[in-house]
Amino acid sequence: MPELPEVETVVRGLRGSLVGRRIVSVRFGKTDFIEDPVALGEQLPGSRIARVERYGKFVTMALEPLADSREPFHLFIHLGMTGQLMPRKPYEPVAPHTHAFVELDDGFELRYTDIRRFGQMKLVPQEQISSFQGNLGRDPLEISARQFIDEIRARRARIKALLLDQGVLRGMGNIYTDESLWRAHIHPARLGAHLREPQLSGLHRAIRRVLSAAIRLRGSSISDYLDAEGRPGEYQSRHRVYGRKGKPCPRCRTPILRVVVAGRSSYFCPRCQPAPRSRRHR
Repeated sequence: MPELPEVETVVRGLRGSLVGRRIVSVRFGKTDFIEDPVALGEQLPGSRIARVERYGKFVTMALEPLADSREPFHLFIHLGMTGQLMPRKPYEPVAPHTHAFVELDDGFELRYTDIRRFGQMKLVPQEQISSFQGNLGRDPLEISARQFIDEIRARRARIKALLLDQGVLRGMGNIYTDESLWRAHIHPARLGAHLREPQLSGLHRAIRRVLSAAIRLRGSSISDYLDAEGRPGEYQSRHRVYGRKGKPCPRCRTPILRVVVAGRSSYFCPRCQPAPRSRRHR
């Protein structure tokens, strides 16, 4: 599933081609991933794309209606597991499983392709935007070390579950959580409330470094992810633990293990990231 670096890469690729463009028309194939396809079909045509941004794992477009009497609104797009957003000329071949076509006033059309249709599209009126965003936590690239420490230590849950909780940190996912915990020498099953402040400060730094490096390399292409220009990411070549079960840890050469924590596959080094005492004892 695309995580913060992949979504940020897509957003940066879309800004140059979408900002300032007016939407001419919209047409859909399958619509089961769209909250209200009728509303999209009625409100998108004629609106102008004022901004393209990332909010957590969502691509967001701030839209200005053509009619002055209508309030601005926002289009939120979640890429799910296999979603792709790419501007294309109408004559270019249409990829299989392309379910949304947004025609723009410059002759391009923004196409949304999603094999498994686990993505999401929804319109959020301007007056509801604070309520919608309020359900999500802080951005891991914006939260301060003090805020991060206080947030984690206030919750009695495993650190892996806390980092994946979008109500705590919006945008984190399985890949970058495992990579960050490895860098910080923290086992994924440790309780957040039991971690010391120096450990959490180190984890805060690790998260920022991992995410920033992944953005520079346009994210990780594990299966279906491509950026807005149709290019795969390159950060998968930098993974230290994720997907590397049985391979040697880059630090100590101990074989990487895989366990399930918080319902998700978790990759870690048993030597660099010692398990909680009770777990080691068992």
